Amino acid sequence: MTPTQRDEEIEGRSYKDYAYSPVPVSSSSAVFNATTLDKESVQLNVVRDRESYRTSSHSVGIRYPEDMEEKGSTRVQFLAAAAGNICIVAVGAMLGWTSPVLPMLEDDKRWVEGPLDGPISKEQSSWVGSLVPAGTIFGSFIAGFLGEKFGRKRTLLFSLLPFLIGWTLVATATQIVQLYFARLIFGFALAIPFTVLPMYVGEIAETSIRGALGSFLQLFITVGLLYSYAIGPYVSYTVFWIICAILPILFFACFILMPESPYYLLSKGRKEEAIASLAKLRSKSEAAVQKEADEIQAIIEEAFRDQASLSDLFKVKANRKALIYTCALASFQQLTGINFVLFYMQNIFISANSSVPTDQAPIIIGVVQMLASGVTPVVVDRLGRRMLLVLSGIGETVSLCALGFYFYLKEVQQADDVVAQISWLPVVALVIFISTYSVGWGPLPWAVMGEMFASNVKAKASGVTVSVCWFLAFIITKFSSNIIEAFGNYTTFWLFGAFCIASILFTVLLLPETKGKSLQEIQDELNGVTPTITDLENDSKK
Repeated sequence: MTPTQRDEEIEGRSYKDYAYSPVPVSSSSAVFNATTLDKESVQLNVVRDRESYRTSSHSVGIRYPEDMEEKGSTRVQFLAAAAGNICIVAVGAMLGWTSPVLPMLEDDKRWVEGPLDGPISKEQSSWVGSLVPAGTIFGSFIAGFLGEKFGRKRTLLFSLLPFLIGWTLVATATQIVQLYFARLIFGFALAIPFTVLPMYVGEIAETSIRGALGSFLQLFITVGLLYSYAIGPYVSYTVFWIICAILPILFFACFILMPESPYYLLSKGRKEEAIASLAKLRSKSEAAVQKEADEIQAIIEEAFRDQASLSDLFKVKANRKALIYTCALASFQQLTGINFVLFYMQNIFISANSSVPTDQAPIIIGVVQMLASGVTPVVVDRLGRRMLLVLSGIGETVSLCALGFYFYLKEVQQADDVVAQISWLPVVALVIFISTYSVGWGPLPWAVMGEMFASNVKAKASGVTVSVCWFLAFIITKFSSNIIEAFGNYTTFWLFGAFCIASILFTVLLLPETKGKSLQEIQDELNGVTPTITDLENDSKK
């Protein structure tokens, strides 16, 4: 007898609701057959009791769609990180702007190519180079506040405004003071991505690719620097600023399509939006990311149980240790002298009387820097942060000592014949310095900063770390020229080399490894919490 619609209903549900059942559809009418009562009653109980049904399915080794883990993709995570880092390309172009422009503005003959009423002095040039870090010192705290209140995505998009204001001031400048103001505003524009972007990337990325995505910052800033080095010497002042101003507009157009950080959305109680964001980032259905969303929610609730203040960065053990580590990393990054090298690239080659044309040398350095920066995202999650930092520090030390030796022969020994024979040395040494810096000390302080802090203090801690970093950048870029005038180029490079040795010792003796650890595991380690046997067993099953 053909079963009726009424017969097909079990507990008020149609057999169609059990489309994945191993029981034949027609067997619903067989439950009334007394000869098979025991067998069919078991089948009916399985259908009625979902948990029992799933248990029985496992007992015979059958997997059903609801039991299978949905496969996702990291493609959207890479796209989101890349789109966000276009802002860093704009930062790199802005930082590299000084390399071709300042020598022109200082030159008694070439200054007429620029907008100012006369040539500028070395002192004025040093202020133009150093006021970007000065603006970042205070801008980082504002950026941290905006990122916490309005979200990572909106705050990053907001950086378009100070960029456009800065380039407008550059375009219309007739006095050096206007360039000073432009560079200060650029400092605020820089503070936003350097403070907020590591937070955003660390929160959207899966553990397996978090190091790679965190390393994008250094790679993309080298693209921006090369952009300026390759274009600036060959176009007019006006064309150059227009080309640079296009980049933040491009960033805005690309990044506006990307999802917000699910951590931020959950911290604001917007769970549905967070699940949608997480599903998009993982390329999975919303049901498949529900468990991860719940885990993030639990972490955030724990972190936000007490409203964090700035003093909690120093009172809470994990926060205090994380702040020490990240500030030390940011400090050593600047004490390598990287911003001094980047801001005054052409001036260094002019001083060295290198055999390589001064317009071409920065392009060579920029290409090397970009290629070397592309290595870190590939290897960082395999080799770990500490090994790359140590290798980077060794390369920096050797190259800076070589540069110091070259200028010692030139300025102190005045060994012109020897200097002429090794005129290639400044380019080779800077290639080694830039490439090794770009593999380790360039990207990894920002990647680690995105990993170290709990959600409730991340914005404040990032602001402090970025402020420390760019305070040192300001001191170095402003007063390195004074050190050079007082003690010579060789002293400056050897001093930076000594700090590189200190960075190696810090990494080996103090810095913890974060490779392969979830954000919660990093917090547990900073708090001195050791995983239990149960935790280890659960991890081994994953």
